[in-house]
Amino acid sequence: MTGDPFEIVVEPITHDLGQFEVHRALPSKARTMVGPFIFVDQFGPAQLDIGGGMDVRPHPHINLATVTWLFTGAIEHRDSLGTFSTIRPGTVNLMTAGTGIVHSERSPQAERREGPKLYGMQTWLALPDGREEIAPAFEAIDDLPVIEDGKAKATVIMGELWGERAPTQTYADTIYAEIVLQPGGRLPVAALADERAVMLVGGEASIAGRALNLYDLAVLKPGEEMTLSSQSGGRVILLGGEAFATKRHVWWNFVSSERERIEQAKEDWRAGRFANVPGDSEEHIPLPDGEPKTVSYP
Repeated sequence: MTGDPFEIVVEPITHDLGQFEVHRALPSKARTMVGPFIFVDQFGPAQLDIGGGMDVRPHPHINLATVTWLFTGAIEHRDSLGTFSTIRPGTVNLMTAGTGIVHSERSPQAERREGPKLYGMQTWLALPDGREEIAPAFEAIDDLPVIEDGKAKATVIMGELWGERAPTQTYADTIYAEIVLQPGGRLPVAALADERAVMLVGGEASIAGRALNLYDLAVLKPGEEMTLSSQSGGRVILLGGEAFATKRHVWWNFVSSERERIEQAKEDWRAGRFANVPGDSEEHIPLPDGEPKTVSYP
């Protein structure tokens, strides 16, 4: 191919949370979605203080699915379905909010004794038209396809890539993978998905000869196969899928095609109408008084 391989490059907003940083690429003014992905956070790498940890108190979601993927560390997930799951590298946690779910995310006690490590991704998938109000669900999948080709290793987290399909549930056509390149490693990126993007999360890499900047979300031009490569070694996230015909609203932790549905969710959380999280119901994150950090209206 010739010319610039990128449709747009989104520079993330960095939130300093004290002992670690979060780089938020989506939603942004430049781009609100890539395939079904409507929220993309990269966090760490970080080493937290001994005795400390990450504590995200119970909070609600609607009309989306959250995907948590770790490179290093561990997170304890609890939700209002009664789920308890310890997220570790190699296991994808998919939580489907649908009509509404509440969850918390905290560092395990064993990690706190040694000083927790945090390095990974949290993304949200908008649920497609006609499926936004499905029943809440949760799954943790660790039997994921791994493709290795000499100096390149790719884990297929969701969807089908390089001839392998992950068993993870998908609601719309979705691709999601972690790619680790050794020095001199190369891997093709097919053009089958409507929309694709890559994010360099460690080391060095380029695609179609164009260098990737750390934590930038580079949205690739559609319809062109490209090659991802690294001279000195790097870690890259590939994500995307089918383009949505209907726009999505985002306000705080709520996503919906209908703005009125978000207003209802805000009132439901304020009035205490969401379910509690068994084992973690003593506290919660209150509804923001003003405009939250995550807002996107089409």
